[in-house]
Amino acid sequence: MLGRTLREVSAALKQGQITPTELCQKCLSLIKKTKFLNAYITVSEEAALKQAEESEKRYKEGHSLGDLDGIPIAVKDNFSTSGIETTCASNMLKGYVPPYNATVVQKLLDQGALLMGKTNLDEFAMGSGSTDGIFGPVKNPWSYSKQYRGKRKQKTHGENEDSHWLITGGSSGGSAAAVSAFTCFAALGSDTGGSTRNPAAHCGVVGLKPSYGLVSRHGLIPLVNSMDVPGILTRCVDDAAIVLGVLAGHDPKDSTTVQDPIKPFMLPSLTDVSKLCVGIPKVSHSSQIQNTGLRNKLAGFESLLCHFY
Repeated sequence: MLGRTLREVSAALKQGQITPTELCQKCLSLIKKTKFLNAYITVSEEAALKQAEESEKRYKEGHSLGDLDGIPIAVKDNFSTSGIETTCASNMLKGYVPPYNATVVQKLLDQGALLMGKTNLDEFAMGSGSTDGIFGPVKNPWSYSKQYRGKRKQKTHGENEDSHWLITGGSSGGSAAAVSAFTCFAALGSDTGGSTRNPAAHCGVVGLKPSYGLVSRHGLIPLVNSMDVPGILTRCVDDAAIVLGVLAGHDPKDSTTVQDPIKPFMLPSLTDVSKLCVGIPKVSHSSQIQNTGLRNKLAGFESLLCHFY
């Protein structure tokens, strides 16, 4: 169930194949099992279970709030969360409990999402590895895959098995790791210069930075006000579109948000890959790369693109 898309899980909840409480407990159990990843700073178990109970009542009464009702999500720890500590992975804010929710957090909760906890990051989101916060580095879930461990054993012998973990990228590494490790179905990150997209690429998930002004920044503790954007991390593109549809829109608390009404985001169903348009550079740059191995790989990739085209 944890590997399904948002639409699939939402349908399962409506059909009674699983309850929000059972889904929440599955995610909480996985959070505990993957604690060594250091993806979460705070796990809001009590609040999540209470939200799941309320969601369960709605489903029994046939009053689901939408595709996110009963869905476990996580939030980067630089978004304000009412009653839940918000630290930005810094001693400066350790112990700070906001009296209000960031607009994006409130929108998710209004749709019935279950807040599993606050995720780890570089201190005040200033970094690109999720290694520079006071709570320690976030470890990439792929570090513990059979494929990666198998390769490491072939190259090294007698070393500590945990000494070769990979970074998640940053600064939203905790959110990316949380989604990649199946501890939640979607997570909020923040993106100033790549802080959602970078960890998404490192962890093999979808990372979206919405256009500036499409999503409210109210309650997001800023790094660069004129560049910060709440980001979305999911395991598939359709899931990201669903979350964006919930978050997008004008917010009177953020004067930089768009004024025009937002239409629902619908992805086209493209099944025929022959209709895809692939761009191929006219001038190859692979010959200018000094590293022979990397140059050969890039040349092979360009050749593959030309063959596909």
